[in-house]
Amino acid sequence: MSTTTDPLVENEGKPDTPWHLWVVGVIATLWNSGGALDYSMTQTRNESYMSGFTPEQLEYFYSFPAWADGVWALGVWGAFIGSLLILLRSRHAITAFGISLVGLIGSFLYQMTADMPPSLSTPGIWIFTAVIALSIIFLLWYTRAMAGKGVLR
Repeated sequence: MSTTTDPLVENEGKPDTPWHLWVVGVIATLWNSGGALDYSMTQTRNESYMSGFTPEQLEYFYSFPAWADGVWALGVWGAFIGSLLILLRSRHAITAFGISLVGLIGSFLYQMTADMPPSLSTPGIWIFTAVIALSIIFLLWYTRAMAGKGVLR
């Protein structure tokens, strides 16, 4: 005699974790760790990391006002922490990605109004910025959807 069990009953009313949550969480963590590395190396002025930039580019990076560094930090660390929170199945990932989006908007506003060297204002740089924005928007949407289904708690 075979019996079937309801996964919601077995998991005390909590839905099973869908396979795609792990895929999204791991890819997001890897992707956003690149931003965390870039931010950390730039802020610490790591000579080896920064050696690939021209003096003009270095002057631009090192002259950011405190508020621009702050919104950059919100964008980077919000996304990285949000990615980890996906893997922990925490609903606080939504807040982290919301903070990241606010930071990204602030960084974008700074980039649009700052005296950016022409070598940093190329189509490739702007496409990369758009990819970052789309990834944060996707992750914010995704975490809201997973929270709505009860996967994130």
